[in-house]
Order: sequence, then C-alpha cells, then structure tokens
Amino acid sequence: MTTATEKLRTRDQAIERGLDFIYRFGSSRERFANYGSFLVCCFALVGASSRDPKLRRLGRERAKQLLRRWLRIHPSLPLDATSSLLLEFVLVRYAQSRIGVRDPKGVTQMRTVADRFSATDLLGFDPAAEPPPDDLPYCCVCTLQNPRGRKTCKQCKRRLRIQSRYRVWMEALANTYVAERSGVRFGASYPEVLKWAPHMRPYPIGDEHDEEVVWDALYAVTHIVYTLNDYNTYRLSPRWLPQEFAYLKANVESACTQDDPETVGELLDSLKAFGLPTRHPLIQRGTKYLLAAQNEDGSWGDPEEENLRRRCHTTWTAIDGLRTCAWRGQRLISPKLRLSLK
Repeated sequence: MTTATEKLRTRDQAIERGLDFIYRFGSSRERFANYGSFLVCCFALVGASSRDPKLRRLGRERAKQLLRRWLRIHPSLPLDATSSLLLEFVLVRYAQSRIGVRDPKGVTQMRTVADRFSATDLLGFDPAAEPPPDDLPYCCVCTLQNPRGRKTCKQCKRRLRIQSRYRVWMEALANTYVAERSGVRFGASYPEVLKWAPHMRPYPIGDEHDEEVVWDALYAVTHIVYTLNDYNTYRLSPRWLPQEFAYLKANVESACTQDDPETVGELLDSLKAFGLPTRHPLIQRGTKYLLAAQNEDGSWGDPEEENLRRRCHTTWTAIDGLRTCAWRGQRLISPKLRLSLK
C-alpha cells in the first residue's frame, strides 16, 4: 500500500521533472529568443507562490538566471516596438515584480510605447464600450492579423478561423491584469474587462456547444481566478464566484477522460485556490490522472506536438495543478472588484 509520504515524493519528483523539461526547452538560442518571456514568467511564479522551500528556491534561481539572459537580448524597449514585443516586456516586468526585482526605467518605456496603441490594437475590441466579440479572427498562417468580421485573409486569401468570445475575453483578462500590475495600461483597465463576467454567463456545456468553445470558456474562468488572486497568491471564497466554482468542478472528470492534461492542470490549480483540499475526490482524481499522464522526458501533452511552446505551457499547467501554494489568506486582489462579479 502506498503511503502518504510516498505519494508526496512521487508528486514532487513529477514536478521537478516537468520543470527540468521546461528549463531544457529554453536552452536553445532560437527557442529562448522566441519564448524567453514565457520561461521567465513560468519560473518566477513557481518561485513566488510555491509552499515547498525547495521549489521556491529553484524557481527563483532559474527565473533570475533566465531574466539576466533575456535582458542581454532586450536591454530596452524600442519606441517603435510591436504590440507583441510590448506584451513580452509586460510579462517580464510582472515576473520581476513577483521575485522582488525593481525596474522603474522599464515601466516608463512600456507606458510610452503602450500609449501608441488603442484597446482594439491590443485586445481586438474596446472593453470600455462593448463585450468580448465573436467575430475576431485568429492570426492567419501568413502572420497577418485581419480585422473583425473577415472570413478570408486580405493578404493570402486563406480561410480564417474565428476566435470564440471566451478566448478573446480570456486573453484580455490576463493581458490587462498583468500589465496593470506592472504599472502599464494595456489598451484598457482590468476592471473594464472583468465587468463583462455577468454578460458571459451562463457558461457553455458540452452537449449544447462546440467542444472548443467549452474549453475556451473553462480557460476564461480559470483566468478569472488567476487574475483575482494574483496568480496563486490568495485563496478565493466560492461564495464570490458560485457559478464559476460549479463550472470548474463539473468539468474535471471530462477533462481527465478526454486526456487533456493542460485543462486538468488549470482546473486543479483553480479549485485549490477556492479551498478544495488535496483529499477532495476531484483533486485526487485529477492528481492521479496527471501523474499517470507524464511523458518519459518529464513533459505533459502529446510528444508528437510540433508546437513546442504548447507542450511547455501544458507542462507548466500540469505542474501548477500538482504543486501546493503558499496562500496568504483569503481575499481578492482588490475588494472593489466584487461589484464587477455580480
């Protein structure tokens, strides 16, 4: 019979193997050039919010090492920077703040560049005036971001895929929140994006909606949790978000059954933020699945997946679903935000 100590050791080993995979991923110069901000943010959040002292130390050491490497490539933000480069600087600035590294000069640069863009430029819509839309195309394979309403690319004439409104909302929640915590307005304020929560309810269920829309809605809900609790800093009360809490619980089993470690990781991470203990059947079900689904190389996800960034993100979310956080009490990042949720 497996003891509690052995289960913890197995879990801890799985987490370390996953972090080693992500770290190895960044060893390539080309990969780091493309995904360095993502890697810095990953290790900074692990180092800032883990309860395990060994994980905190490992996360901080690697985050600082990767940060020094990133700053050598990006010593300053050009005034003509693209919106995507601006977002990379915002992510790195947020990561710095989580591990106690100050950079007032960098904030000034980001504010100057951000002022060049509108909310529509950065988010695809203006949350101060309208809810998240359902007519915004994904970026075309030819790299052109087409305007809303387009069904074929203006440049290469390929058929375009349209993002669900939940996908658009999820990215707006994350980007405006991280920017605001970094001292920058990313086209709109975070409360302006969050205020559409009542409009987005009730959330879609699998029998009535396309599967991709359901998963996008789940990720939108997990990002409500992440942005309200400062990415695993505080616990949340289920009373504040009863519909979101119920929605997350209702989808754990289906995510495990459909062999989706990325979704399972975010669900467990968010449900533990709501106070579900490790002994809860849903947490145990998801944990057992994640431990069994880890690949030989330490990653989670399809080993044949060509998009390596996605494999890294899947591995990151699985790690967050397994690890234990050092919660700093129960609260919202700002008490005023409760009004936006009603």
